[in-house]
Amino acid sequence: MTTRWLTPEEQRAWRAYLAASLLLEDAIDRQLQQEAGMPHVYYSILALLSDEPERRLRMTDLAEGLKITRPRLTYAVTRLEKDGLVRRESCRWDKRGSIAVLTDEGLAVLERSAPGHVETVRAAIFDRLSPEQVGQLEEICASIADGLQGDRGAPEDLPWRRRSPSSSPCSP
Repeated sequence: MTTRWLTPEEQRAWRAYLAASLLLEDAIDRQLQQEAGMPHVYYSILALLSDEPERRLRMTDLAEGLKITRPRLTYAVTRLEKDGLVRRESCRWDKRGSIAVLTDEGLAVLERSAPGHVETVRAAIFDRLSPEQVGQLEEICASIADGLQGDRGAPEDLPWRRRSPSSSPCSP
């Protein structure tokens, strides 16, 4: 097999992407830690749950929505449970499954931290782009995400489907 090395243009684009993504994640994490006392992934859990009917979602669907592994989600939800921001319930239709529920306190924390988070995202990304570039960014990111999800051989290769050897089929 011959290695298809990156062209100079591709190398510059790759390095620019790496720098931007690492700096962006750092800026968002720092802002959320300072203002809400939580990392970005915890905020993302609260935000995703807040968008759901009755503020509840099956843990496997939550992991898929966040594009993270089930063990990572389980750890994060356990921490959020200790803070009273999320609670877990048994899945009524599948006793092996688990549902994450955003509590009233979790919603209040999300509502308090959302303005600062949005301002950080706006300042870091959207204030720097033209409307045309915003559309291009969406198109590029969607194309990459769709390709990565479609390129996987087996569904178990996707992060949210990975499980530790001791986990059951329906719980993270």
